[in-house]
Amino acid sequence: MNKAVLAIAAAVTFASGMTLAGAVHDWHDLDKVHNHVVESIHEMERARAANHYDMSGHGAKAEDLLRHAEKELHEAVEAAKANK
Repeated sequence: MNKAVLAIAAAVTFASGMTLAGAVHDWHDLDKVHNHVVESIHEMERARAANHYDMSGHGAKAEDLLRHAEKELHEAVEAAKANK
């Protein structure tokens, strides 16, 4: 189960990266990616709770990385809005 949760988190992160790699037309594109990452954070929280937070620290690290990605995407959206 632990590997499945981490695989899902990795897949979501990869999909978000692929979305960012494409052409960004305006801040709405970045905002959609931001929303996906926020959803991933919520999924990770539920998965960690379902596994009694016992993922040898990997679940917590994955969640921290998702939170960092969320913060950076938020800043990117705000910067794109300011540049419009």
